[in-house]
Amino acid sequence: MASAALIPFAPPWWLRNRHLQSILPSLAPRRRTVLRQSAVLRAASTPLLLDCGDGVRLQAFYAAPARPDGRLAVLLHGWEGSADAAYLLSLAQDLLDDGCEVIRLNLRDHGDTHHLNRGLFHSCLLPEVAGAVQACVQRYPGRALWLAGFSLGGNFMLRVAALPQAAGLGLAGVVAISPVLDPAQAMQALDEGLFVYRRYFIHKWSRSLRRKQALWPAEHDFSDILGDDDLRRMTARLIARHTSYRQLADYFAGYAITGERLATLTVPAAILMAVDDPIIPSADLQRLADNPHLTIHRTRHGGHTGFIDHLSRPSWANRFVLAQMAAHPTPGTLP
Repeated sequence: MASAALIPFAPPWWLRNRHLQSILPSLAPRRRTVLRQSAVLRAASTPLLLDCGDGVRLQAFYAAPARPDGRLAVLLHGWEGSADAAYLLSLAQDLLDDGCEVIRLNLRDHGDTHHLNRGLFHSCLLPEVAGAVQACVQRYPGRALWLAGFSLGGNFMLRVAALPQAAGLGLAGVVAISPVLDPAQAMQALDEGLFVYRRYFIHKWSRSLRRKQALWPAEHDFSDILGDDDLRRMTARLIARHTSYRQLADYFAGYAITGERLATLTVPAAILMAVDDPIIPSADLQRLADNPHLTIHRTRHGGHTGFIDHLSRPSWANRFVLAQMAAHPTPGTLP
């Protein structure tokens, strides 16, 4: 596993606070800016309903530039985000401007998709995400495929790329921004860190659970969970009821990418992580598999998926993704 030299990310002093970097992308002024900047992408986007196998359907949005260059990027948001998250729209627009076809994927029960599948989302549902990527490849063959994700989405995309069947996808590379490394450590950071993050995720998750229950009342009753203010307790109850895992530790291990999980990567893989990330402990990077295809890029500042160096410009993380793709050019073979 190579460790890349520190890439220049130099926000002004007043933008260096890790909490500001983490919270700013979700604030209304930033979102309004991104919506304005991504107008072309949103106008060009077509909704897709992907057959992911085993009766699972996931929603995505496809957009193509005027002159496609043979690359296809499948992008994935973080937990309780969506394909319309500001950071995903921003990256998708920059990729589109660069000549890349783009698919923004929604995880199960994210965005406006709670009605599509009876079962409840959890983070070990890797087969359906891999199935969604496979469906994208079948729908748009002959492209050089790139995967990119933020936070939990980055975790998913790295796991997809490490699967044995990834060899048949025409995968050119994968980029993960602030990916979840060890879920147990991330949960502890949420529990013990600034209360704003725990409150934010509980609010969004509870809203999602209420929506799922309203749409599938015969299947789901979360009355003993809703109103709880403890993420660990909520997670333990839900995984015991809705997954094959009975212990929280086993569930966390099911989607951790520490240890040997990424040892099977055979394509260029890059992780961008800020040392000051308040949610994902960057120290866990030392526990990843030693793989020559995996490169870790650390920045001093950036918070969790922030990497903002100017209030009105796209995130520096966008430039990082484009740089990774440019460093590993794989021409597509468009029909």
